[in-house]
Amino acid sequence: MRRSAALIVTAAFAWGAALPAQAVGPVSGTEGGLDRTALERAVAVRPEDEVAGIVAEVHKGRESWRGASGDVVSGKRVNRDAHFRIGSISKPMEAVILLQLAAEGRVDLDQSVQHYLPGLLPEDRFVKPVTVRQLLDHTSGLPQDFEGSPASTADEEIEQRFDYLSFDEVIEGTLRPEGRPAPGPHFSPGTRQEYNSFGYRVAGKLIEHLTGHSYQYEVTTRILQPLRMTETRPAVPGRATPVPRPYLPGYFPRSSGELVDVEVQGGLPASMTSTTRDLDRFISGLFDGRLLRPAQAAELFTVPKDAEGRPLPFVGDGQCNTGPGKGTACFSVGLMYAPMPDGSVVWGKTGSDPGYRSAVFASRDLDRRVVYAVGVTSAESGGSSAVAQRLASAVSGNGRPQTQTQTTPAAR
Repeated sequence: MRRSAALIVTAAFAWGAALPAQAVGPVSGTEGGLDRTALERAVAVRPEDEVAGIVAEVHKGRESWRGASGDVVSGKRVNRDAHFRIGSISKPMEAVILLQLAAEGRVDLDQSVQHYLPGLLPEDRFVKPVTVRQLLDHTSGLPQDFEGSPASTADEEIEQRFDYLSFDEVIEGTLRPEGRPAPGPHFSPGTRQEYNSFGYRVAGKLIEHLTGHSYQYEVTTRILQPLRMTETRPAVPGRATPVPRPYLPGYFPRSSGELVDVEVQGGLPASMTSTTRDLDRFISGLFDGRLLRPAQAAELFTVPKDAEGRPLPFVGDGQCNTGPGKGTACFSVGLMYAPMPDGSVVWGKTGSDPGYRSAVFASRDLDRRVVYAVGVTSAESGGSSAVAQRLASAVSGNGRPQTQTQTTPAAR
């Protein structure tokens, strides 16, 4: 389970990083229908992709398309309704729960973690307050999961996939490690943006503390049931579970080169399996107001800014270094924005688990929506970026950049 932070962060940007840097244009309205031939080509596995299989779902205007490629490793057919592991696509769900709790008056996004969870952040290292909002928009400056721990070998990664770790175990193993120096903050909270999964472990802990319920209970009752996401299943505490059938196989290579199907995994409380249809239900319900009140929904499309009103600088690798606002924040509370090849903008999230890369993105008016998942054959992000590029070009039409007036998302 103690995967290197570099691998997780690199893989998390498979969709956004694949998109060419174009001017950010209008966020609503598209012209033309779906090019189904281009979409079929987009999900056809190519030898250089390092991908075993692909499932995808696209909506544009009133048109819809769903497709899948076969598993090139086993030679078996992949069902368009295949389940897969969604990785960090669960982060927007964590954000939604805390935004709902904010609307209910049970949490203040601008109140500190130290206030709600006293003693969780060691006072000798984390002197300045870290707000709940900063956990969610990646401006906390907190360290990464298990920062400083030795990187696992490929064979160790395969064995560790069965581990299930609670939020407390990740938090303690990161902030109070045994046998190595404890990490401190990367920067003063609220001064920069750096993609940070550890902040969401703290956010998950906060959800359980505020509600008195498990994260799995809260996400089920607040999101999965209201949106009828019947094919989405949270992790089972303390257990490793398989991906439900039909499933998209995902592989991890041993040091010998042998590919191991890693669909059975433990994970974290926020780990989930889902389908393209269910993730489309999620982003649709998120954007159309079924999950959040207007004041909280506005947080989804607001990137953090400095005292002069400029988007904060972004540090580290990722999509924020390739878009039109290169080097500036591209993450909001729970989501990220990405330019499409035709100059339009979509908002959503990518995900990564061993053997799996996935993404769900949509325009704010939901006129354009894309969900995909790939089962990979490489320990790195592999060809998921190439698949994302092909899908983006197919959805945009001819995939060639169009001249647009540059705009930027709302900033906070």
